[in-house]
Amino acid sequence: MSLNNVKNYFKKYNIDNRIIELTTSSATVKEAAVSLNTTESQIAKTLSFLVADKPILIVTAGDTKIDNSKFKSIFHEKAHMIPSNLVNNYIGHEIGGVCPFATKEDVTTYLDESLKRFPYVYPACGSSNSAIKLSIQELEKYTNYKEWIDVCKYQGE
Repeated sequence: MSLNNVKNYFKKYNIDNRIIELTTSSATVKEAAVSLNTTESQIAKTLSFLVADKPILIVTAGDTKIDNSKFKSIFHEKAHMIPSNLVNNYIGHEIGGVCPFATKEDVTTYLDESLKRFPYVYPACGSSNSAIKLSIQELEKYTNYKEWIDVCKYQGE
């Protein structure tokens, strides 16, 4: 159902035909990179948090993780991921297919600076076997994001 919502969302922009439906899983960064024949860093992973009891999404590069001190300096509270069994209720997508498109109305989306290293990235499209290749400008256009933020560190930092 979530993939269909994203397809309908992208129909408005006439890019629904660009969604890549895979025969293999893209639920994790590693699986998505293998399935899409790209690097893990170019997978745009979408993480869901509660901030002041409101759902937010942060889209980050696949080779990063949330830096708690950076997160707290921006949001003024510790990072609290939405429990996996509640993600669909808050966001409108299940774990493995969470994306910044066709989300519930009260979800605020942020883009992390780590994505700006690439000419294009691959976010999911609402299912555990879908993605779309977007330039950074397209990602900005189609996500209805609030702002660019810097809340990540690279794996191993």
